[in-house]
Formats: sequence, structure tokens, C-alpha cells
Amino acid sequence: MKRTDVVVIGGGQAGLAMSRSLTDRAVDHVVLERGRIGERWRSERWDSLRMLTPRWQSRLPGWSYRGPDPEGFMTKDEVVAYLEGYGHSFSPPIRTGVSVLCVKRTDDGFAVETDGGEWRARNVVIATGACGKARVPSSAADLDAEIGQVVPTAYRNPSQLADGGVLVVGASATGIQLAAEIQASGRPVTLAVGRHTRLPRRYRGRDIMAWLDDMGVLDETADDVQDIERSRRQRSLQLIGSQDHRSLDLARVRDLGVRVVGRFQGAEGSRAYFSDDLHVSVAEADRKLTRQLDQIDRFVSDMGWGGRFPNGQRPSPIDLPPAATRLDLTAEGIRTVLWATGYRREYPWLRIPVLDPNGELQHVGGVTPVAGLYALGLPFQRRRNSSFLDGVGSDAIELANRIWKRTTRPVLVGV
Repeated sequence: MKRTDVVVIGGGQAGLAMSRSLTDRAVDHVVLERGRIGERWRSERWDSLRMLTPRWQSRLPGWSYRGPDPEGFMTKDEVVAYLEGYGHSFSPPIRTGVSVLCVKRTDDGFAVETDGGEWRARNVVIATGACGKARVPSSAADLDAEIGQVVPTAYRNPSQLADGGVLVVGASATGIQLAAEIQASGRPVTLAVGRHTRLPRRYRGRDIMAWLDDMGVLDETADDVQDIERSRRQRSLQLIGSQDHRSLDLARVRDLGVRVVGRFQGAEGSRAYFSDDLHVSVAEADRKLTRQLDQIDRFVSDMGWGGRFPNGQRPSPIDLPPAATRLDLTAEGIRTVLWATGYRREYPWLRIPVLDPNGELQHVGGVTPVAGLYALGLPFQRRRNSSFLDGVGSDAIELANRIWKRTTRPVLVGV
């Protein structure tokens, strides 16, 4: 059995940011990682994936991008190299290839059992990330067994899919990117669309993320929004990180030949059912787009930047024809369903009652109801960008300060 002040579970961006923040405060700790640094980027991301945020927007505590193309977008391999470089910059006490089997409370803190032995610590930080396990609706079980099913964490490129059509369910960042890629491979794609957030890649001569960064939108806290739980469930932005900085929306994929239908409602054998509210979802996305661009225009005016950033052309409203509400997938030649329906977190090794009825960690800003147990890297944990590579660092610093204070005072019952 080994002892330390803090056990950090996870060696991705959140775990490394926490390790750097604890190192800066001379807090003894260990980072436990089931695979390698940035394992999910290595083994659970598709080949062509690039970050949605520009390279300059990859700031971590004590680390930032210093390369020649700050406006470009990292490939998944670049992200791995970036995280590895970050680790080399301060040599975190990380144990790779170590799986956590059980976390439970003890009289003086926590016991963390792994396949490499047991650790005891007064504090534990769960830094396993926001994109844990791909979410699949229960109705997936009702599909005909001859129709293949795949999730984004298992998808690599179109060549692994069966010949024939593909139904992509979900039209946020992942769904719309994969729909475009698979359509380009020669496999006809049907895209099932629910609520989504449409934004242009660039506006008034700048990347959209630069505007959101300057305006403080990404730094909005839980106190700044009316419904934090709703904000945490918000879909990812309908963007793509590409070398040509192009936008990607429903109009674009429609022009590529993708058939667009409404929200997936269920399945029975080879039949799939969709809602008839596609026009409602599209109109709402266009209204949100208009409000966001209006906000940028007001910001430009208030800052007196009109000369630097003249008015640009806005994306046109999307007008889609009526869509089918029922398809026989077999008759349509659709051989595969790809579920781009988001992610959920799983903590099968956590033996402490801090999960809500949906299996999510109960926390306020990453502080759970159990003293000494923390979380990092969750959606809108403290700020809108808490789960971003560029946002997790601020949360890590704040939690590290809290942990430092806790470890530098005597152990008291209930603290």
C-alpha cells in the first residue's frame, strides 16, 4: 500500500492540468491512467478528427501553443503530442497502464484499489473527462440485427462500414462531420436532426471562437445562466475544424447529397421513425444563430472595432423540404446506423454514494458532497468551457487551491 495526499484518476487534459496545479503548490500526488497520456484521443477518435477550437485556444496551466499556425486546428495526433509535451514540461508523477478498480472511503480519506496495488489518500480527483461512453438510445435494441450499429468512439473511417447507406443519428459537431465524411466516401447518408446549435466557422473576418473568447461567453459561470443543468446538456457547436476554415451546417451537407430528416424517435425491425418537427429545429437554430451574431455586432460596435472588422455576410436561413417520418432501412439500402447522440459518464469503480439518478456525479463546481472527493473536466463544471482543452486549467487551479488549503491543515472529522 502506498500513500499520498491526492490521487488523480485520469491522465488526459484534466488530469495533467490538475497535476501541474498541484505540483506548483508542492502538494504530493499521483496520477493514475488506465492507458497512455491522452488515451481517448489515441484510441477512441476517428482518423480525420481535428479540434473544433483553434490551436491558440489550447491554453493549460503553464503551457500554450507556440507553433507557426495558431489559427489552424490540431489533428488528433497533434493533440496527443501536445499533451505529451505538456507532461514532459513538468514531469508529472503519472502511472500509466494502471486501471482503477475501486474507490471507497476510509476513516482518514480514501482507498483507491488498482490492478497495480492500493493507494491511500486524503483527497481524490476524478479527472476521467466529459466524453466517457457513447450514449445510445434504448430503442437501438429494436433494430433488425442485420443492420450494423456503430458509435463514434469505435468509428475510424468510412472503409470500416458496410457497403450501402448509413443513417447518422444526431447533428451536432460529431454527427454533421461524420455525415459529410461518409457521404463523400460514396455511401449515401441520411442524417436525423434534433436540436442543434448552428454557427459559422468565421464571422467578420475572425474565427467564431475568437469572438466568443473576447466577449467572455466561454468564461460564463454557473451563476451567469438561468438553468445550469440545461446548459450542461447543451449540444456541441455545429462546427468543423478544417484547414480551409469552412463552415459546416445542414445546408452544406444537403448540398453534398445528404438526406436530412427529423429527430430519431424509435425503431422496429428495419423501420425507423422520425419526428415531423425538422422545420422547428432548423428555425430555432437559425434564431439562435441570429441572436449570437447580433451579440457579436453589438460587441464590435461597443469596442469601436467596426473599422477593423467590417460587416460580413451572414449565413442564410436554411430551408429544407418536408422530410419522411418513417423509413424502411432495408428497403432504402441503409446497412449501418451511426449513433452520434452524445456521451455519458460511467464510474463503475466508485463505491461512494455521490451519483445522481442519471449516474452523473453530484457536485458544485467540481466539489462533491463527500469531503475530499472532487471532479474535473465535466461539462460546464464551473464555466462554459470547463470541458474544453482551453478551459479545464482555470478549474484545475481553483480546485488545487482548495485541496492545498485542505492538506496544509490538521485532519478534522467531516472536513
